[in-house]
Amino acid sequence: VYGTFTPETEVDEALINRLDYDAVFGTALNRFCVQAAIGHPLTVYGKGGQTRGYLDIRDTVRCVELAIANPAKPGEFRVFNQFTEQFSVNDLAKLVTKAGEKMGMKVKTINVPNPRVEAEEHYYNAKHTKLIELGLEPHFLSEALLDSLLNVAVKYSERVDNSLIMP
Repeated sequence: VYGTFTPETEVDEALINRLDYDAVFGTALNRFCVQAAIGHPLTVYGKGGQTRGYLDIRDTVRCVELAIANPAKPGEFRVFNQFTEQFSVNDLAKLVTKAGEKMGMKVKTINVPNPRVEAEEHYYNAKHTKLIELGLEPHFLSEALLDSLLNVAVKYSERVDNSLIMP
């Protein structure tokens, strides 16, 4: 999940959503935005080919609403993969670098040994069509959203715990 604002949280800054960047709860996108904001190189684990599904925070509750509003038929088993886009770690690093440089940041990327026990590259072909079929109108990762994430990271950069930046 990426993004920090929803229509409900935009009404008051005290309602801002968490921007986790640590190795436990954070996503690569959040970590890269925080690293760019504090002038730390973006740390790509291994070759950076790891690919995952991503979802805008505004779409998370909408996915649940759609599933509840459209219950499964008796005896039907359904699986909803709750994501709208797929990015590799390298893809995210490039997107954050471009957005950061547009904001005047000097963004550098380095590759570090992968601390996770996972394949550097693997077959990843997750499907996410069911929620779209139920009416989800996704918010895709855009330049405006990246700018928003980076601006939040810069605004709160004094709160960053540098010990959480590296694995």
